[in-house]
Amino acid sequence: MSVFVVLKAGVLSTLQDQGRVGYAHLGLTQGGPADYVSYRIADLLLQNQNPSCQIEVSVGGLSLLALTDTVFCVTGAQMPLTINGQPKTLWQTHRIKKDDVIELGFAKSGLRCYLAVAGGFKLAKDFGSNSTVLREKVGGIAGAALQQGQFLPAASTYRPLLWALPEKYWPEFSNPLELGLIPGYQQHWFDESQWQQLCSTDYQVSALYDRMGYRLQGEPLLYQSRALLSEGISYGAVQLPPDGLPIVLLNDRQTLGGYPKPGVVLARHAAALAQRQQGQQIRFYKIEPEQLEAHQQEQHRYWAELSMDFRSLC
Repeated sequence: MSVFVVLKAGVLSTLQDQGRVGYAHLGLTQGGPADYVSYRIADLLLQNQNPSCQIEVSVGGLSLLALTDTVFCVTGAQMPLTINGQPKTLWQTHRIKKDDVIELGFAKSGLRCYLAVAGGFKLAKDFGSNSTVLREKVGGIAGAALQQGQFLPAASTYRPLLWALPEKYWPEFSNPLELGLIPGYQQHWFDESQWQQLCSTDYQVSALYDRMGYRLQGEPLLYQSRALLSEGISYGAVQLPPDGLPIVLLNDRQTLGGYPKPGVVLARHAAALAQRQQGQQIRFYKIEPEQLEAHQQEQHRYWAELSMDFRSLC
């Protein structure tokens, strides 16, 4: 068993795996990686056969001491990475030895990184998952963010080859983001002019954003409010509260809500939103049902091409 020691916990670092599915009836939300694309690429680079437990590092500042030899990688936001003070590249795997120190600086672009090790971190699960949800105090270590001095056990797994993701696949988190919005069953609560306004307004990420969701700011959408019983909320759902400013709900969202929802954002776009910071520009565009199959095929091609284009380092 490999072990790491947390030297510095950073601004906010939590353990996340694929998420907690099937417990919404108990009031437990899914958790999981806010940017599942970067998370999944980390597992692919490390050749982890199953979704692993990784460290999601928000903003930066994490430092780990390795107590064994292993292989790791960091994907996601543009955070300076060093091993023993020597700069290293994100989006590729690296070998480390006992007593090596891994450090992450603070994000220059994007918001969250994923530090993954070969075979994954190995801790007891809560309700079938290691994913930490701070509000509910479940997952991770005692349901809390990582703390200085903690020990993180990991699998002792050897990888004979190192792999890198070609730069053409590296995401750009500083650009304005367009969110594909799939209309939901409450879409008819909004007339054509309201849909046009929703899909033509340049919103910005407000100061209120976290793993639960992103509240946007911009021109309010005025609509006739209706009484609505609280109901289950899906990942990526867009809520419109009485102030008319959209809220895009993410991994740590509440399981029930009572605001009208014009639709739901494509999962990969919701993941990209989780990498945006205050003030960045957001715009919606409408996706009709007949367009969904094309979007799905595009994603299949993306993952197939990405996996085939990995570059062997040695």
